[in-house]
Amino acid sequence: MVDITYKSYTLRKANACATVQVSMKETIELVEQRKIPKGDIFEFARASALLAIKKTSDLIPDCHPLPVEYSAVRYQVHELSIDIEVEVHTIYKTGVEVEAMHGASLAALVIYDMLKPVDKGVEIKSVRLLEKKGGKSDGPNIDAGELKAAVVVCSDTVHKGTKEDRSGKLLVELLGEQGLTDINYAIVPDDIAAIRRQLEHYQAKNIDLLVFTGGTGLSDRDVTPEAVAPYITRAIPGIMETARQYGQQRVKTAMLSRGIAGFAEAMLVLTLPGSPNGVREGIAALFPQILHVFEVKKNHRHD
Repeated sequence: MVDITYKSYTLRKANACATVQVSMKETIELVEQRKIPKGDIFEFARASALLAIKKTSDLIPDCHPLPVEYSAVRYQVHELSIDIEVEVHTIYKTGVEVEAMHGASLAALVIYDMLKPVDKGVEIKSVRLLEKKGGKSDGPNIDAGELKAAVVVCSDTVHKGTKEDRSGKLLVELLGEQGLTDINYAIVPDDIAAIRRQLEHYQAKNIDLLVFTGGTGLSDRDVTPEAVAPYITRAIPGIMETARQYGQQRVKTAMLSRGIAGFAEAMLVLTLPGSPNGVREGIAALFPQILHVFEVKKNHRHD
C-alpha cells in the first residue's frame, strides 16, 4: 500500500455516477411503479451501495481502510436511463473517490441484476468520477515558483564544520518538491545576533519565505525563537500549533518545540526543529496549505 504516514487529516469528498440503460419504456414504468418482480430496485441498490462504500478496502488491495463520515445515494430517471449518484465524505489522510465509484458500480450491478428478468437489453453504460474535493486538489491557487525562499540552519556544530548539515539540505529539497525554485541557503551559529543579521539580510533581498531549522528546543543555546520574535510584525500562532499537533501524533516530545511563525513585514518566517524528522514533519504538516498566505497577499494587492 502507498505510504500515507506523512499526510494530514482533511475533509475529503467525492461524487461518482453510474448509468444503467434499459431497452424499453415499459421497464421504466415498472421501475417507477415499484412493480419489478425482484423488488424495489432503488432500495436494494442503495443498501448495496452503502455496503460497497464501507467494504472498498476489503476488495481493492491498494485502498486504505478509512472512516466514512457520510454517504448518500441518489437517483434520476431520464427517458431510458437510470443515473445513480453516490456521494462520500471522510475526514482522513486519503481521498474517497474509489469508495464513491465502488458504491456507484455495485448499485448499477444490483439494478442490472434486478432488471434483467424483465428486460434482456439492459446495460451498464458507464461508471465515472464526477468530482472530488480535499487534499492536494484543494491546494492554494498560487505558483510557488514565483516565490523567493531562504533556508537558514541554526547550529553551532554545523557552523564550525564539526557536523554535517542534514536538516537544511533536506529542507531545501522538500521546498523544491513543493514547487519553490529560488531557494537561498545559509548556516549560522546558535547566536541571537547572527540569526538576526541573517534575517535582516533576507528582508533586504525581498525574500518571500524564510525558514529556520534548529534552535527551537530547550537547551541554553536554543535561541532561534528569541532571536526572531522581535521581528514578527504579525504573528500566525496556528502555523506552529498545527506543526506541533502533527508532530505529536508521531513523537510525543514534539510538544516541546518552541517554534514560532508569522510575518516579518512582508516576509513569512517559519522556525522548524533542527532534526531531519522535525523538518520532514513540519513541511508535511504545513504545505501546500501555508502557501495560501501568499495567495491572500496577492489578491489584496489587486483589490
